[in-house]
Amino acid sequence: MRDAVEFDVLVIGAGPTGLACAIAAQNLGLKVVVVDKGCLTNSLFHYPANMTFFTTPELLEIGDIPFPSPNQKPTRMEALEYYRKVAQHYRLDVRQYENVDRVTGEDGRFEVHTTDSFERKKVHVTRKIIVSTGYYDLPNYMGIPGEDLTKVKHYYDEPHPYYAQDVLVIGGKNSAAIAALELWRHGARVTLVHRGAELHRHIKYWIKPDIENRIKNGEIAAHFSTTVSEIVEDSVTLLTPGGPKVIPNQFVFALTGYHPDFEFIEALGVKLDANNARCPVCNPESLESNVPGLYLAGVVVAGERTNEIFIENGRFHGAVIAADLAVKLMKAEVERPVAPEHTVAAE
Repeated sequence: MRDAVEFDVLVIGAGPTGLACAIAAQNLGLKVVVVDKGCLTNSLFHYPANMTFFTTPELLEIGDIPFPSPNQKPTRMEALEYYRKVAQHYRLDVRQYENVDRVTGEDGRFEVHTTDSFERKKVHVTRKIIVSTGYYDLPNYMGIPGEDLTKVKHYYDEPHPYYAQDVLVIGGKNSAAIAALELWRHGARVTLVHRGAELHRHIKYWIKPDIENRIKNGEIAAHFSTTVSEIVEDSVTLLTPGGPKVIPNQFVFALTGYHPDFEFIEALGVKLDANNARCPVCNPESLESNVPGLYLAGVVVAGERTNEIFIENGRFHGAVIAADLAVKLMKAEVERPVAPEHTVAAE
């Protein structure tokens, strides 16, 4: 005899958007579970230790719970505390450290196969699935010799371990500028490399003059229209407009961006639109994908355009999906909220 259906809705991903989806579905009276391969808000946990958000507290709120912060721009630690409290308030069933291996079954009866941190296999049976896996777990690799050395990092953490070291920061956006500035201020010898002719125009207005002045004063070395061709133990080779240049190096921060787990999404049966930045095919009014009963939420909706959806607008996806769940699971007509503006590949 097959296992009975355990849940009405299973959410894959316990980030802010996944939690918002779980809350919205749970508020309908549905039985909801959230699974994540890491901890609660795993991506936020792996943000730089001293990170400050670019946005205000109220734009990070979910579940109609105020985000109390004395700061105009909240910190990473405040956000972690806030989302823990929200999960606790709603008594969300969050299964942390369970990796989703595969999904079988169909609409009305999906079987979600997971493996926990002790390599134990589990199966959760659910009527509907919401995928909110974000993109921060998968860096964009450069594909150059030496990128696999332990000194190469794709995530910036904190500056202290790099005091008095030659550090290369690759990238030209906010994360690269912030890392370069913090590292320099804590005693690292910093070189910034960017393939573009100048820093990205979208660097925040209070960061851009700071990094530009450090470069102008020679406090941070910078090479534009430049790429890295090779990384070895004690140096890196740069391809500059003037030719190859070898500089001493102990650590590399390759802050070259991240991308959604397209392989996992396709394995679920979801189609990606190659002509539209690999956006998953879904109904923009309900966010249900081409796979009946499987919904998408958060940044994964935007495919490769990861700069279109953030917590600020992704948090509303839960209400959009819940409205459709109310109709399909409860046979009840509810007012359908308007989805935030973003581009999706229509069914």
